Amino acid sequence: MTDPRAEYGRRLHVWRERIATFDRTHLLISNSRLVVALGGAVFFWLAFVRRTLPPAWPIGAAIVFTGLVVRHARLLQRADRARRAEQWYARGVDRLDGRWAGRGRAGVRFLEGHDYARDLDLFGRGSLFELLNTAHTEAGEDALARSIGAGAPIAEVVARQAAVDELRDKIDFREDLAVLSAESEVSRTGAMAAWAGSPPAGLTTLAAVVFAGCAAATVSVAALVLMERLGARWLLFWLVVESGVIMAWQRPVRRALSGVATADHDLALVRDLLARIEVEPMRAPLLAAIRQRLLTDGMPPSRRIAQLRRLVSWLDSTRNQMFAPFALALLLPQQLASAIDRWHAAYGARVVEWLVAIGELEALAAIGTYAFEHPRDPFPSLTEDGPLFEADALGHPLMPEDASVRNDVALGHRAPRVAVISGSNMSGKSTLLRSVGVNVVLALAGAPVRAGRLQLSPLVIGATLKVEDSLQAGHSRFYAEILRIRDIVNGARTAAAPWSMLFLLDEILHGTNSYDRRIGADAIVRALVGYGAIGFVTTHDLALTELPPKLGAVAANMHFEDRLEDGKMTFDYRMRPGVVEHSNALALMRAVGLDV
Repeated sequence: MTDPRAEYGRRLHVWRERIATFDRTHLLISNSRLVVALGGAVFFWLAFVRRTLPPAWPIGAAIVFTGLVVRHARLLQRADRARRAEQWYARGVDRLDGRWAGRGRAGVRFLEGHDYARDLDLFGRGSLFELLNTAHTEAGEDALARSIGAGAPIAEVVARQAAVDELRDKIDFREDLAVLSAESEVSRTGAMAAWAGSPPAGLTTLAAVVFAGCAAATVSVAALVLMERLGARWLLFWLVVESGVIMAWQRPVRRALSGVATADHDLALVRDLLARIEVEPMRAPLLAAIRQRLLTDGMPPSRRIAQLRRLVSWLDSTRNQMFAPFALALLLPQQLASAIDRWHAAYGARVVEWLVAIGELEALAAIGTYAFEHPRDPFPSLTEDGPLFEADALGHPLMPEDASVRNDVALGHRAPRVAVISGSNMSGKSTLLRSVGVNVVLALAGAPVRAGRLQLSPLVIGATLKVEDSLQAGHSRFYAEILRIRDIVNGARTAAAPWSMLFLLDEILHGTNSYDRRIGADAIVRALVGYGAIGFVTTHDLALTELPPKLGAVAANMHFEDRLEDGKMTFDYRMRPGVVEHSNALALMRAVGLDV
């Protein structure tokens, strides 16, 4: 088993050594360019002003200077990628040291409309998404958000586990994917995607034939004029006719070229990403299927994009001031526009599919990175024989491993289907509910879980850990809570096998009086159990601990304890059977100086 901290430290050292080498070489080449430029100026003066040197000297200096410029550009690109690799591993060390919260992309845009993301800290600062997210493309973040935002069938989860398990050990591949994708902001709605998704300009085969025919005619007329078989006025006349052809096709040509130039940089990045993906051996069926989807008529997509980039490069060449008049006379921009439009019509729609495939691989690589950084976390086993949640040594994935207190948790099958958890403030009730919920999310995303062992059936989560009032909607906190509970009960009623509801009801109905709370909680829990749900109910109100005996074997009381030592409350965060025997509210008040 590879130690992630040692591996990251070793690779950080290697990249920092390379960066130092690049910096020394950069300084050497910069000074060399200056010396050659000054020497070339002196050689030019001596050769063409004083005429004491042959012209080969300044020409040779110009060639050397050009070579240094090309070498310098390549060096700067390699140095930039080396710095991105160093940042990649530095962020990995930060995650291992628990310094990741607030330093990454937190996926706040995915919070809106999600039923339990706020309850379980799935998105936002210090969230599960921020911990997992190593994607740089918008498609990658979307795919990662989908994987942790909703469950998947068992077959899909098992396929994702195999893909994540393979990617866990592909450190070089994950590094290359991260370094390349970090080169630029690639968006599903950016210049490249906008151009690819737009309709082609409609430059048909007829247009290509007309443009090629005009170019051939221009060459023929020019040759006849040079051979003095035609007068120069015929060439001028033909160029006027050709100008009419250019004007007639001006609008579709402009449409064909609009957007492709701004998309060119993103296309280059996507080509590099695809080229890296294409050469990586992939055994897991899901990874192989994603790569197979990339093929277009049997040709790798990187080669398709390379075809387009050559056309764009040639188009840029036609704008050279010396070459532009000849290019215009030969209708080269129009011919290239026709070729670009044909590429757009044939493969434009596939660009978005290629982005989606890259995003799916980025999301799987992000989970693979998480798996690599948590080698002791196992993959859960899934069963359709539910409802079931059974975990040994369950911890919270967002907490440092050395600070997370583990608990054994079991719901369903031989264990009770409902656990009413009593205990004092800060004793660990809410943390346990979040630990259960976040590990279910990880499990159904195909990721390892923070537990010694976890077995579960497909579960739909319903939670009330963070319920807030709404001034805009005119809802109190209590009203917002009962609306959420209503949706959870409806979800339990409509859940289709093998899916079952896992409810996490924190401090249930604490916004009302004890009498109404007891009657309401009794009815809610009975309804959820009747619909085949499993879950937890936490409470301060010891009256609710009378509920499990009424329900029989399907329910049980659990509790967390606390102790007051030297005026300070201490907790061990261990869940125990039975009802808590005391509360800490009065003790806490006295501890802060209130005379109660």
